[in-house]
Amino acid sequence: MFNRITKSLLTKENRDHLMSTHFWGPVFNWMIPIATISDTRKHPKIISGKMTVALSLYSLVFMRFAWKVQPRNLLLFACHITNAGAQIAQGYRFINYHYLQREEYDQKK
Repeated sequence: MFNRITKSLLTKENRDHLMSTHFWGPVFNWMIPIATISDTRKHPKIISGKMTVALSLYSLVFMRFAWKVQPRNLLLFACHITNAGAQIAQGYRFINYHYLQREEYDQKK
């Protein structure tokens, strides 16, 4: 059974996929949403509103690209949908801190 699994995983098609930018691009691209998610624990005063908007738009554009490219790149799509969600959450935190409840937030911390 182990030999059958390894044999199917090590096919030329799988090796070619694992050695392509179609795989490694999205893998390294996951650093952006991971960093954004880890930043949700930090104080909202460090959030850049311009960068949050830019990264949100970037993820929306590349979500569409990942869906339209052939063959469809679901790893890239998942990365960008995660990043869009994380950026929207950061955008909410930015607006809430800078425009809605800054004084209340600073008193709690």
